[in-house]
Amino acid sequence: MSTPRLVLAALLLAAPLATRAQPVEGVYLGAGAGLNLVPEAQDQGVRLHSREPGFTGLLSLGWGFGNGWRAEIEGSTRRNAIDRLTLGGVRAGESGSYDRYGAMANLLFDLDLSGFGIGPGTAQPYLGIGAGAVWNEIRDARLQIGGTGYRIADTDPQFAYQAIVGSAFGLGAVLPGLSVTAEYRFLGTLDPKFSLSRTAGPALPGVPTGFEPGNTNHSLLLGLRYAFNPPPVVAAAPLAAPVVAPETVRTYLVFFDWDRADLTERARQVITEAAGSARRLQSTRIEVAGHADRSGPPQVNQALSRRRAEAVATELVRQGVTREEIAVTAFGETKPLVPTADGAREPQNRRVEIVLR
Repeated sequence: MSTPRLVLAALLLAAPLATRAQPVEGVYLGAGAGLNLVPEAQDQGVRLHSREPGFTGLLSLGWGFGNGWRAEIEGSTRRNAIDRLTLGGVRAGESGSYDRYGAMANLLFDLDLSGFGIGPGTAQPYLGIGAGAVWNEIRDARLQIGGTGYRIADTDPQFAYQAIVGSAFGLGAVLPGLSVTAEYRFLGTLDPKFSLSRTAGPALPGVPTGFEPGNTNHSLLLGLRYAFNPPPVVAAAPLAAPVVAPETVRTYLVFFDWDRADLTERARQVITEAAGSARRLQSTRIEVAGHADRSGPPQVNQALSRRRAEAVATELVRQGVTREEIAVTAFGETKPLVPTADGAREPQNRRVEIVLR
């Protein structure tokens, strides 16, 4: 099976376990492994071919700022077998490996696509860049032309840079804070310098004592990431049972997705229960109050809470409640169910309260 099909299959397997992925806040750990592909490396007549994909693995320790930005440090390893060595255009060997050991600092940003109608329900794509150092090592590569033998066994550290494109898929149903990740990474370094030593036979004219091949890598990885301070599971809020107040007052809570005022299937079920109770108890007054969390400007949240309250009132009328029985109010972010800092996303504050009196 090809590499792209392997990645796609892994994502499809992860999808049934996925829950809402949200920007990381606080400390997290990550690990990944996969395939590393490298183009032909050459300089001064020496060519290294690694046609088969090699192995890559990495570990990372990072900090999420809660607003989409993350910073991390990373250690990585890449190994590709050298399956053909060419010297002066002549095939001269097929041994050794080209290894890379990196220490990088990365800056990443988790994308929020809800403005395009793509909610973060199961996936959180991200982009990143990094810089650091990579130790380039050629292990025991041997060349033979006639009776003359050469060997490359050298290490050279160089400045490294990388670009990252990936997506996290939340596995909160398995463990809160756990995500599976799928990534593509491009890693490059300044040209490393390797020595070419003669091991047997007479020296050949035109053979250099060293060479500086290019070094670029294309890596495909699957991994796991664990955040030690996971956000609340948003899916749990709409499933909460209606809150029943004492005696003649009954309260029902309808929850909304972030920055949305449309009704979910669970929200419609709660409104249906409220409408049925209003008819059964012969309520004389139905109060519908809209609320928002503190993740946006106050004036925007005020308007959003009004749209949410009107959406609930419209559904109540559709369920048989007369519009004259309904009193609609909007409180924006001023009356949170759960107190939070300004800018925080809190699922339980994105709600409409239906009170039957």
